[in-house]
Amino acid sequence: MDGDRIKWDQRYRDVERFFSLGPSRFLADSFARVLSLVRGRRALDLACGEGRNSIYLAQQGFEVSGVDISPVGLERGKRRAAELGVPVEFIEADLDHWRPQESYDLILNFNFLMRDLIPALIEALSPGGVVLMETILDAPGLQGEHRRDYLLQPGELGNIFEEFEGKVLLLEEDGAQEIPVARVLFQKRL
Repeated sequence: MDGDRIKWDQRYRDVERFFSLGPSRFLADSFARVLSLVRGRRALDLACGEGRNSIYLAQQGFEVSGVDISPVGLERGKRRAAELGVPVEFIEADLDHWRPQESYDLILNFNFLMRDLIPALIEALSPGGVVLMETILDAPGLQGEHRRDYLLQPGELGNIFEEFEGKVLLLEEDGAQEIPVARVLFQKRL
């Protein structure tokens, strides 16, 4: 959708860096556990933005594809990956229409919610593969303007993932943060 592309391009243009250069804290804190679970090193990073998580995974030896709608964000990711000398495949695509065509050992879904896409992600996981997801939770302390359909409701993330064949290895909601979030670590059945 052109509106989303325009919105995100502008957000990336308005600041020097939308997120930090380092990986998401949840990814960094979960990384040793993820490594102990996955059998391969192919990763997909959805709505990767400027590529901070994609680049981190590439630095750790993963073959990474990062997908985002914003060419401005992706260009920043490409430049940063080149500066660090790590290969990342950055793909410009609208996730309303794009679906994974390959198999992945690890799929990241951070700060993005498209409920209809989640079954395709599980299907794209290799046996024993892992989804690591963290996104905004609709909680009383949430500040700013947010579209409700892009917010997880309390308890929703667990309900979504319990439908799939595999195990929820971590599920938490943190409503006390400035931006409340829900997190899941899910492993597909072998």
